[in-house]
Amino acid sequence: MAYSEGYEYHIHLKQGDIGRYVFLPGDPGRCEVIAQHFDNPHFVASHREHTTWAGELDGVPVAVTSTGMGGPSTAICVEELIHVGADTFMRVGTSGAMQPETQPGDVAVINAAIRDEGTGLHYLPMEFPAVANLELINGLVDAAKDLGKTWHVGVSQSKDSFYGQHDPDSMPIGPRLHERWDAWVKGGCLVSEMECAALFLLGSVRRVRTGGIMMIMGHHDFTPMTDEEKEASKVDNVIPVAIEGMRKVIAADRARA
Repeated sequence: MAYSEGYEYHIHLKQGDIGRYVFLPGDPGRCEVIAQHFDNPHFVASHREHTTWAGELDGVPVAVTSTGMGGPSTAICVEELIHVGADTFMRVGTSGAMQPETQPGDVAVINAAIRDEGTGLHYLPMEFPAVANLELINGLVDAAKDLGKTWHVGVSQSKDSFYGQHDPDSMPIGPRLHERWDAWVKGGCLVSEMECAALFLLGSVRRVRTGGIMMIMGHHDFTPMTDEEKEASKVDNVIPVAIEGMRKVIAADRARA
């Protein structure tokens, strides 16, 4: 569904407003911050939770659009971005730690996601895995190496309920939530977040490339962070890795052209 003027209903963009490469933070307030890493950054549109800035990286048009929180708004946003010509999507955000080997401020490159959410069921049966695009994974890993970041590649838990994780004992199904969380941890799940599963499944269905890079916040055992750890785990510290990762994807695409 789009406006008669050709604008997409929710994101208020039309063909020609953006290029094929798009960064996807959840928070609209992060769009301008990410766009400051572009050449010629400029504001494009804002409607509901979806704010868009555009610019260039190495002479190629890129954009950043906020998805809002969770699978439903992410799916709406990405569907409409595909309608206006985008085909390469990089999720950029924060995530909660789930493994003892990570520290606040480490970078998580997400290669797949646990489907602990409902949006994906409207795309594919539960048996279908939510998997990121290998080109984006490799670009992000190489970028993290180049920038000297401590990085991890692994699976995220994509959930629908923030407080189901952070306050499970207040929920009527608290014991079930604890049981599932323990299973994810024992299975090696790296971090917890809210958007990657829906994004990756949509990528499979629509034949577009999707990936995610997350700043790891907190400790696996919920030990409070120190002031230094809070500073290290600011999302601003993962943005340069995302930018460099997208540059590598762009360069690989040029080499194949």
